[in-house]
Amino acid sequence: MIRPAAYLGAALLSLTACAEQAEVSRAMASAKAAVTPFEPEYLGIDTRLLDGDLVAFDVRMTGARGTQDVADYAECAAAQYAVIRGYGFARHVRTGVDRKGEVWHGDAAYVISDALPDGLAKIDAEVVTEACKENGIPTI
Repeated sequence: MIRPAAYLGAALLSLTACAEQAEVSRAMASAKAAVTPFEPEYLGIDTRLLDGDLVAFDVRMTGARGTQDVADYAECAAAQYAVIRGYGFARHVRTGVDRKGEVWHGDAAYVISDALPDGLAKIDAEVVTEACKENGIPTI
């Protein structure tokens, strides 16, 4: 006769093995990302004034490691745009990223403002523009 405690023990061993395998998989993915060379090619930025202080940024690049690289490129465009227009801040509204073959496309929208905007996703335009230059990400 098999006792319920035996089932519980077997279930716990199984869950522990699954958790350990998931941790190994995460570690392997992280190690692969760390050795993957980052050789981006920035293909251009298009801007569109949507309404008043709402601006869209379309960016294209190759060599991105993932969607965050494309979002960073769009943020750099938004930061420089705000500085050029005499604004100190921008608030992120949305970013969509798509990949077709080797080319990554980003479509982002930001609200630019001269005062610190409400919301969580806000950037100091001058600080971000400098960080972009230091990281080799082109701006407008």
